[in-house]
Amino acid sequence: MKALLTNYHQSPRKVRLVADLIRGKSVAQAKAALMFLPKKSSPAIEKLLDSAVSNARQAGADVEALFVKTIAVNKGIAMRRFKPMARGRASRYQKTLSHVSLELGSLSVAASKKAAKKSTKKNSKLQATS
Repeated sequence: MKALLTNYHQSPRKVRLVADLIRGKSVAQAKAALMFLPKKSSPAIEKLLDSAVSNARQAGADVEALFVKTIAVNKGIAMRRFKPMARGRASRYQKTLSHVSLELGSLSVAASKKAAKKSTKKNSKLQATS
């Protein structure tokens, strides 16, 4: 199941530090890691993870078998602001926003796909030797 967080008020570079930490982990491990991580974006990503779990539960998936399949942090819009400088000048800077997309996968589905790949490889090797 998927969940999106759009226009999050932090730069993508800082949010990717948290996203890289939970990629590939089970939902329980990811929630535990986010709960104790001292980063500004960890509560927002934890809320996004809860939303994805809720979406999966609504679709009928087993919550215990879910893991973070993909998490991507992309650049959103850049709000342009001005800062007063010396001699009446103004200097422009940008406040960059982030878009975070999270997708959960099921361990049972992933395990069955791996088993299917292994069996097709074995079958192809057996046919090649025959």
